[in-house]
Amino acid sequence: MSANTALLLIDVQNYFDNPELGRRNNPQAEENMAALLHAWRETDRPVIHIRHVSNPAVADHPGRAIKDIVAPLPHEPVITKHVNSAFIGTNLEQHLREASIDALVIVGLTTDHCVSTTTRMAKNLGFSPFIVSDATATFERISFDGKLYAAEEIHQLALVSLHEEFAIVKDTKGILALLA
Repeated sequence: MSANTALLLIDVQNYFDNPELGRRNNPQAEENMAALLHAWRETDRPVIHIRHVSNPAVADHPGRAIKDIVAPLPHEPVITKHVNSAFIGTNLEQHLREASIDALVIVGLTTDHCVSTTTRMAKNLGFSPFIVSDATATFERISFDGKLYAAEEIHQLALVSLHEEFAIVKDTKGILALLA
């Protein structure tokens, strides 16, 4: 993996600890994100944090804060987005191009929403995305027809729809091996 491959941490925010969101898969996802973040910092690779704030009036709410386990260092950019894609209404693409970054390792919350949307756009914009399967997570949901879908099922299907079309899906161990 090249030295100009950025780690993109999407929406790793306190809000996602809310029990009202339902059952979640990958309870160790943040620990895996932290392991990747440590490796990126140790090898002096670029790190970018993405923070979702749908409503600017609540931007300072504690739920919108990035989780301590992956807290940004002062020199690491934090890009605030207002929609699912980290590329819409932000300077993310410009930042990546100016830094000559062509590949992204994507982690964060949630797999089927902001992670998926950002990954699809990254590929469409010509970047080479990787998604880390055990450093992403989502929540159970009730379908339009009333059926409950488990978080793990939603997570796996989101990854299946992305793999080898929009991204390469690997686990934390696989990504760390590419850094060695």
